[in-house]
Amino acid sequence: MKTVLVAAALLLAGSMATAPVLAQSAATCKASSAEKKLAGAAASSFLKKCETDAQTSCDKQAADKKLAGAAKASFTKKCVADAVGA
Repeated sequence: MKTVLVAAALLLAGSMATAPVLAQSAATCKASSAEKKLAGAAASSFLKKCETDAQTSCDKQAADKKLAGAAKASFTKKCVADAVGA
């Protein structure tokens, strides 16, 4: 899961040289859950934790980019959606 967040952070950082390589290995929370064959409460718990971790990571990225207001909200919403796979 940390690999997913690191990959998402690097992709959002704008590194064009590594983006194609990371895009192939990056997986969303939902894809990771399916890959691990989680179901029921285990899947719900995994997705909730993954989304919380994504939210934290995205908030940090928004702060690093010095975003505020609507720009921060928009960036964070898209960042979390991309990480979760919504």
